Amino acid sequence: MPLMPFEPALPPPISPETYQARRDAILAEVDAVIARGPFAATWESLRGYHIPDWYQDSKFGIFIHWGVYAVPAFANEWYPRNMYQEGSSEFEHHVATYGPHTAFGYKDFIPQFKAEKYVPEDWAELFAEAGARFVMPVAEHHDGFAMYDTVLSRWNAVQMGPRRDVVGDLATALRDRGLIFSASSHRAEHFWFLDGGKRFPSDVQAPEYADFYGPAEPAAANWHDPLQNPPTTEFLDDWLARTCELVDRYRPRIVWFDWWIMNVAFVPYLQRFAAFYYNRGAEWGEEVAINYKDTTFPEEAAVFDVERGQLADIRARFWQTDTAVAKNSWCYTENNEYKAPEVVLHDLIDIVSKNGALLLNIGPRADGTIPDEDAAILRFVGRWLAANGEAIYGSRPWKIFGEGPTAIVEGTFNDTRRAAFTAEDIRFTKQGDTLYAIALGWPESGEIVIRSLGSDVAHYEGAIGALSLVSGEPLSWRQEADALRVRLPEGATPQAAVALRITPAAKEQ
Repeated sequence: MPLMPFEPALPPPISPETYQARRDAILAEVDAVIARGPFAATWESLRGYHIPDWYQDSKFGIFIHWGVYAVPAFANEWYPRNMYQEGSSEFEHHVATYGPHTAFGYKDFIPQFKAEKYVPEDWAELFAEAGARFVMPVAEHHDGFAMYDTVLSRWNAVQMGPRRDVVGDLATALRDRGLIFSASSHRAEHFWFLDGGKRFPSDVQAPEYADFYGPAEPAAANWHDPLQNPPTTEFLDDWLARTCELVDRYRPRIVWFDWWIMNVAFVPYLQRFAAFYYNRGAEWGEEVAINYKDTTFPEEAAVFDVERGQLADIRARFWQTDTAVAKNSWCYTENNEYKAPEVVLHDLIDIVSKNGALLLNIGPRADGTIPDEDAAILRFVGRWLAANGEAIYGSRPWKIFGEGPTAIVEGTFNDTRRAAFTAEDIRFTKQGDTLYAIALGWPESGEIVIRSLGSDVAHYEGAIGALSLVSGEPLSWRQEADALRVRLPEGATPQAAVALRITPAAKEQ
């Protein structure tokens, strides 16, 4: 059955006077919170920020890209932009499937975004089964549709589409399950995201929808140039008010930002937001965190995030990778290409060994169900963590992250460019005097060889006292000059990763 253009009566627009009064009230409260301290809106003050211990201990979180873009379920979550880019596959698909953009625009998908099968308690149960410790739904993506209750826009999930507070309902379900609620904001990119709709006849140009489609300013040729296409003061004030409203309404423990906050015009607004958010956290008695990309924050002031990529070595300051179970999209599409579950698990282990955390994204359907493929990957990781989580949760990096033949291609958008890890690839973590060595595969020979733990290798100090699987079974082993050799139990079921617990010999008194 073809989708029909926007039919339900729209909520009345917010008058300019009402909007301004609401925005200004939020911003006044922001400045009052900053004035109370302890953080001031300066990089010097914000460099005194401490990354929460709970975050450094958690290691694994779930990202959720879910929004109106799940209705067309075509290409990826940039469908709302690319459907207005003449000549793109999304443009051609849209015209062929839904008709001209004057008759059926992006807004017309909203009534079809019903979330009629959305059960946040089931989501929370799945995420707990996956072994995640924190969960981060997208509160607003580049498309400008808020998935939460806001007084600053009528274009939100409470007043349209699902007609419920999907973010708030999930926050409650997560907290009831003992998981930490976080949220992401991609609002910054909305300044230019729908600019293509101004180049040919489309509903983006209709005045009655301007409060949804936004400025739609022409995008700079190079989005990563921080000097190009600076947003207006009006847009920046709105961005700050929306983001601070999100914080006060839902109390997320992490706020994640996409890359375009790197535009230099955001600098004073980022300083104000960070000071407000960190001060709010202090008022709540809860340690909070901000994720950033590139160089938008001083590294001492927030938590560095690498999109779809990893680091080649240990980073002294805690960091994070955000990536997805699908290679081609962050959101649900009808043709998602999924990663193998063991690839996701190996990435988690590699990232943790280098002092990082993994934020793993899934994409629910428009009706609120999580695809079986997404759920299967989460459960695969969860089963391994249930048996071996001691080597992950609460751990810290060892002297070296590991050893082995497989090289990491460092940096963003490289998460599918490395070869598969092997049983020769070993990753290390530690807790106190206990060392964990994790082989990223099951050796065909039945023997794990760890060259960094040979008796003549300087990395390991002192004698090994005991060695076992983290799951409990003692193992036979011998420490030779060039390597530690560990024999796995005969007839044991091969595992995607083998976690060993190594404890030192008791020291003589």
